[in-house]
Amino acid sequence: MYEAYFGLRGKPFQLNPDPSFFYGSRGHRRAMAYLEYGLHQNEGFIVITGEIGAGKTLLVRSLLEKLDPKKIVAANLVSTQIDASDILRLVAAAFGIPSKHLTKSDLLLAIEAFLVSTTAAGKRALLIVDEAQNLTPQAVEELRMLSNFQLEDHALLQSFLVGQPEFRTIMQSPEMVQLRQRVIASYHLGPLDLLETQAYIEHRLSCVGWKGNPSFDQEAIREIFNVSQGIPRRINAICDRIMLGAFLGEQRRVSLDLVNQISTEMRDEQVTPATVQTDAFAVQPAAAVVEAPAQAQVLDLQRLLANPEAAKVLAGAGEAFDTARFEERLAVIERTLSTTLNALSQLLKSAQQQATQTENGGSGK
Repeated sequence: MYEAYFGLRGKPFQLNPDPSFFYGSRGHRRAMAYLEYGLHQNEGFIVITGEIGAGKTLLVRSLLEKLDPKKIVAANLVSTQIDASDILRLVAAAFGIPSKHLTKSDLLLAIEAFLVSTTAAGKRALLIVDEAQNLTPQAVEELRMLSNFQLEDHALLQSFLVGQPEFRTIMQSPEMVQLRQRVIASYHLGPLDLLETQAYIEHRLSCVGWKGNPSFDQEAIREIFNVSQGIPRRINAICDRIMLGAFLGEQRRVSLDLVNQISTEMRDEQVTPATVQTDAFAVQPAAAVVEAPAQAQVLDLQRLLANPEAAKVLAGAGEAFDTARFEERLAVIERTLSTTLNALSQLLKSAQQQATQTENGGSGK
């Protein structure tokens, strides 16, 4: 909407990971170096963790774009609460290995045969597991067992595990001791600092032909950093809204006031209205709500906070609720649902075609 107004070739702050927008901050360059080191070693596991929206998926996609398909066969697997019974089939599917109706032992043989043939052809196999924190301990153990496949003294599979910070905690559990021994390098991808945030914003704008229109005040950049906490996805979200706000207000300069206005709007959008009664949080019956005068429906905040139990519940809710994590989980659910619906649609289409063929065959008789 605002691209033409500012003379841009496209949207600079889209949320979908696009390798063409990759910005090599100090942390992202270091994480990429660890991944490239793992490729050079061609054995064991590389573990990369980071907050939601830190740029882990974009990092992986940027790496995949740089790989030579004549030398490396790469499979990218996004995990969603995968257990041990499913992980091997998903690995096989990611590499294009037929696995239907195979028992676990036959499936392992098929994966090993594929890895051996890949190595014999002068190529290397790379498995990247995104959202690794969703793996069960048993699924992680299955991945470790795959790293045992060797041809003479050469490992047949290199694995990268990419996940959120909680995966670091999972890695420290007693049952992960064998996997930890196979990890040759690990890195935690942190947020951008203030200077990197400014450079990141200008980099993404430059990728779509930005020539300084709109300009960004230093105070505005600092506030964007404060609001986003240096997390790239959050920077994208607020900057996209700022660009839209500047366009709607016919402004050619992003000021502190505009950033404050947009951040307030976005914060208000995340507040869910609720009907709360000051005594024991009891919800009033519908009839009582309708008949109550307007003054009676106003929340007495002081009285509410004076109730120790109520204050405790509110404090706990504030600490426990993480909007970013909720949105991430919702996105995973949406992707899973979309995949399921596509599969059902294909099955239905196949059933309809079979029914049509059956009818045509019957009429031919």
